[in-house]
Amino acid sequence: MDVNQVLTGTLSPDASIRSAAEQQLSQAAEADFPGYLITLSRELANEQAQSQVRIAAGLALKNSFSARDFARLREVQNRWLTQIDPQIKQQVKDFSIQTLGSTDSRAGQSSAQFIASIAAIELPREQWPELMPALVENVGSGTDQKKQSSLTTIGFICETEDTDLRDSLAQHSNAILTAVVQGARKEEPNNDIRNAAISALGDSLEFVRTNFENEGERNYIMQVICEATQADDSRIQQGSYGCLNRIMGLYYDKMRFYMEKALFGLTIQGMRSDEDDVAKLAVEFWCTVCEEEISIEDDNAQAQAEGTELRPYFNFARVATQEVVPVLLELLAKQDEDATDDEYNVSRAAYQCVQLWAQAVGSQVVPPILSFVEGNLRSEDWHYRDAAVSAFGAMMEGPDEKVLDPLVKQALPVLIGMMSDQSVHVKDSAAYALGRICEAVSESIDPREHLQPLITALFGGLTSHPKMASSCCWALMNLADRFAGEPGCQTNALSQHFQASVQHLLQVTEQTQDNQLRTAAYEVLNAFVTNAANDSVQMVASLSDVIIDRLEKTIPMQSQVVSVEDRLTLEEIQTSLTSVVMAIIQRLEKEILPQSDRIMQLLLSLLSNLGGKSSVPDTIFACIGALANALEDGFEKYMQPFSPYLLNALNNQEEPQLCAMAIGLVSDITRALEGKVRPFCDPFMNSLLNNLRSTTLGNQFKPAILQCFGDIAQAIGGEFETYLSVVAQVLQQAAGISVQSENTNNFEMLDYVVSLREGIMDAWGGIIMAMRAGNKANLLEPYIESIFQLLQTVYQDPNRTEALLRSSMGVVGDISEAFPAGNYSTYFRHEWLTAMCRETRANKEFTPRTQETARWAREQIKRQAGYELTPSKRRLAVSTPANRWILAQRKYQEARPPPWGGVPSDIEPPPAPANMVDRRATAGLQEPSNERLEPSPLLAGDMRALIGIGLAKDCPFANRSGTPPGLQCDFGSD
Repeated sequence: MDVNQVLTGTLSPDASIRSAAEQQLSQAAEADFPGYLITLSRELANEQAQSQVRIAAGLALKNSFSARDFARLREVQNRWLTQIDPQIKQQVKDFSIQTLGSTDSRAGQSSAQFIASIAAIELPREQWPELMPALVENVGSGTDQKKQSSLTTIGFICETEDTDLRDSLAQHSNAILTAVVQGARKEEPNNDIRNAAISALGDSLEFVRTNFENEGERNYIMQVICEATQADDSRIQQGSYGCLNRIMGLYYDKMRFYMEKALFGLTIQGMRSDEDDVAKLAVEFWCTVCEEEISIEDDNAQAQAEGTELRPYFNFARVATQEVVPVLLELLAKQDEDATDDEYNVSRAAYQCVQLWAQAVGSQVVPPILSFVEGNLRSEDWHYRDAAVSAFGAMMEGPDEKVLDPLVKQALPVLIGMMSDQSVHVKDSAAYALGRICEAVSESIDPREHLQPLITALFGGLTSHPKMASSCCWALMNLADRFAGEPGCQTNALSQHFQASVQHLLQVTEQTQDNQLRTAAYEVLNAFVTNAANDSVQMVASLSDVIIDRLEKTIPMQSQVVSVEDRLTLEEIQTSLTSVVMAIIQRLEKEILPQSDRIMQLLLSLLSNLGGKSSVPDTIFACIGALANALEDGFEKYMQPFSPYLLNALNNQEEPQLCAMAIGLVSDITRALEGKVRPFCDPFMNSLLNNLRSTTLGNQFKPAILQCFGDIAQAIGGEFETYLSVVAQVLQQAAGISVQSENTNNFEMLDYVVSLREGIMDAWGGIIMAMRAGNKANLLEPYIESIFQLLQTVYQDPNRTEALLRSSMGVVGDISEAFPAGNYSTYFRHEWLTAMCRETRANKEFTPRTQETARWAREQIKRQAGYELTPSKRRLAVSTPANRWILAQRKYQEARPPPWGGVPSDIEPPPAPANMVDRRATAGLQEPSNERLEPSPLLAGDMRALIGIGLAKDCPFANRSGTPPGLQCDFGSD
């Protein structure tokens, strides 16, 4: 293999050459990985090699130990740890360190990336102890090129997302600071070195907390950064303001002295810089100040209620309002006429900051903004008219509504009039400001006085220019949401405008050729349909004919597609129309029945005609879910033709979004059909379990799958016995996943574990109710202890959500009702369980639903605590009519034969006492049915029946007698 030729090929613009070269590298790595590393690292250090060859070598080396997927990352890192001889490791590292001193700066940067990838493996394991001292030495005494490359290396190491590496960097803080501060000082004559140092300093700030706690060290760091804001090189200025942003976010409590002495003036100076990138970062400093102070106020309000320690709060924004806000308002007028909608410039940064300022200081921001608006609203320069309108809209959230109310009422006619301004930028900002008013202070809009001209102006703006489409549509959607009235109301403020608005939207969507406008208009139509009052329902029903007709006409258009652009346009139209159909179904509910056959046939036709990798099926599945919810068991007749599409999506792990929609749709259909879903449960369960075992799907899908198990159980009741042993094993395995102490700052993992526990609890809740309904509660006995262990884990873990606690309380009550004779009363006597119920019920931030569930669970705990254990048997501690009935009921259950036999005629269930109250019934839950179910061939373990209904021969439920061998679901771990 010609290394130079292959490495050059990996950077080729020709995809075929690039792919062939990458394949050769991959084969070389598989054949002799140590030799591969030595060859590439030698080429990286080769001063005679071409620059692009050295860059490619460094990139290939870095990619050998990098991966986006966490599991793959650990795999490639483990390869370095276990497969490479220490001497070869040392050679490779020596070559990479040597390259930092290369006269080829691009080779040095490529080597810096590779060194960072190895540091991520070795530093957390306290290996490569000579790395940081070597980098510090390079910065202190190396050539300019070696200094710059070494500082870049430190920056790459510090910007890592690797949790283990981030945790280990604190112990290297002295070395890191020594290098970066030395390079960032104003005495450094080389601006490239100084820029690299200030960038590395910004990346390292999170890991030098110990140094920041020391006043002397902190003063020196702040001095170096503040001096860097005055550098001649704009790159260094940008880096220094970026550092100040991060410092304010990380060390707000240490900033009072520096704000008074330097930062206030420096940031105002920065905002007035002619360099837009410098000005943006100076503005963002004050965004960070506002965000921190909003967060501190929220935290302190909670701490005050709980009686815990308050965070330091210095009112930086409030104190600086009169000086900083006028500067921000002037920056609003620096719009770029040719800027795209997603371009972030100084004017947009200033708008964001004004919004945050209003939220941080409230009504105090009104006087300077009002003064600016009054002075510029009629300016001849459109930049200032636009800035005035934008400023008014920016302060709609934060100030007291009593302060805003008269201002909004006075401004509404003016803003509506500015929807006819000569400048499209002013009109767009006016529409957005009106949307802000509708969103935040809709009470100030008088429906009789303002609604008609407001709707007219926004619809006029919708068609006047494509640039205004999104702002007008957003304002109209806010308008529809705010004037919808109470759910189920007979009429609302929109009713008299509903028909005209719908007709206008239908006209716009029919006539326009602008895709963005069409999509936005359909979104507005969705909002109007969703918020239609009862007196507009007939018009919604009539609208369904128009929308369904339009959607039907798109099917033959699929054969006319000749380009990728045509296909994307058609799919966008189909997605928009299907979304409107879904909104109509959700609004009409059961009244959609006359159209249901036509709708379902249309949706099935769309699914059968769509190509792969289309975005339309996601919306179609959501629409079918809405139809199932509306029709409930009436949806059963569509299951036979639809289930193949659902199973295909459920098994399509290459398209995770579609698979996720299918998982949710299984739950929707299961809840709608209840017991009638039974014929489809085997393939559903098989696919769901396969998805749990998959390494292709991310962890975020697994909680939803567990919840789906609970929905299926609740739907089919005692027949869930077929799946119980398998699902119980899965739930017990999932319950063992936790966040280790060293990863408590990994918020993604924390969220996942909480979501997983919510899924487990929802699953157990459905299963327990199912087994109780089928008079098979005894099948749960092997799992009760593990359920209480998980409940205790939930209680002891401070990371828990309201939803998790509500589900946990439900499971506690469900177990009590499944075993009313006190079989497991011992578990209910644990103090932690009582405390868990009490705390959940007493939390005033929780919804009444959660508090009521906790109250019900507490009653069940008291009921179970009325039992006590004796050496021979369990008996009731208190003799009451209700308790005597429970004992009699238990004896009746014990006398009954197995489920597949009949009940002897001489055994009758005891009547309940007249004064006994069923607590489960009072909680809105139904009693189980006493109807007998005949066993199916599946329950008898008939493998032929399994194969006969089209399941895979390795179906995990083939082994009915126990846990399937080798069942292992990948829930992830630390």
